[in-house]
Amino acid sequence: MILSFGGPEAPEDVMPFLRNVTRGRNVPDDRLAVVAEQYALFDGVSPINAHNRSLIELLGREFEANGIDLPIYWGNRNWDPYVADTVVQMAMDGVRHALVFATSAFSSYSGCRQYREDLIGAALGDGTGPTLDKLRLFYNHPGFLEPAAANLAEAIARFGPDQEPHLVFTAHSVPVSMAATSAYVEQLEEAAALVGELAGFHGDWELAFQSRSGPPQIPWLEPDIGDRLRQLADDGVTNVVVCPLGFVSDHMEVLYDLDTLAAGIAGEVGIRMERAATVGNAPRFISMIRELVQERQADTPRLFLGAAGPWPDECPEGHCAVPERPTGRPGGQPPT
Repeated sequence: MILSFGGPEAPEDVMPFLRNVTRGRNVPDDRLAVVAEQYALFDGVSPINAHNRSLIELLGREFEANGIDLPIYWGNRNWDPYVADTVVQMAMDGVRHALVFATSAFSSYSGCRQYREDLIGAALGDGTGPTLDKLRLFYNHPGFLEPAAANLAEAIARFGPDQEPHLVFTAHSVPVSMAATSAYVEQLEEAAALVGELAGFHGDWELAFQSRSGPPQIPWLEPDIGDRLRQLADDGVTNVVVCPLGFVSDHMEVLYDLDTLAAGIAGEVGIRMERAATVGNAPRFISMIRELVQERQADTPRLFLGAAGPWPDECPEGHCAVPERPTGRPGGQPPT
């Protein structure tokens, strides 16, 4: 099963979707309406569901080409097809055991543990449903890092040889309390260093964050990408590559927060900003999913880059623990 965040696919879907994202947080509709205006810029459609449909089609071909006879299901946390409905369908189809690929590479409560909670919540209480085993995090898997590096190299190449850019990797900001219960920042820093090395980049790079939400009195990870662009301009930097490493695909946080807001700030302060593509459905990424399935089916080698080793199938005890929930703009958790 492909497990993802979900997103609206029509203007009339936007407010119900945002209520799903913020359920239990008492966010008023007038605040949600502000966020809905961002979706209106894209006709009320998030690209994430279309992306996942394409991923499933490509993964099916990858399975067939490698002799893997498994049906592929799809469930979302916040929009149709909902994971609970998918589990019911799997049970009706006689599925007894399922491996689950969550479209989130890094550890954090909302990027890892909450997906495990989604699976627990979707399990059928009468025991008739399938066992649901989440595949490991893939932040340091070559199938994620190599296409990210290729995309970064392509973005860097848009500058001339005498225009070496400053490199900023970005990821979704999360509350400091959430980051403290996981290896989110450490994994991002390790992955950024590996991607930069694979891309052959030898200049200055840093990690910044985006898409912050919630009350200003609650500390979130910083620096913000917009603030950094202004500071870099003050320091005389004129060329910047932004690599959204914390995101698997071009969804709303990339299209709006980077391609709209950050690009606008860059233009205002005189910076030429080039944005590297996300991994999306690169062939190497699709083959990575197949490899993650095979390592659980047949105990094949667990591929990884860097010194940390492969992430375990089960997160360490207490890892990605539930943080104190802030209220605020939907998207205050990393969507995928």
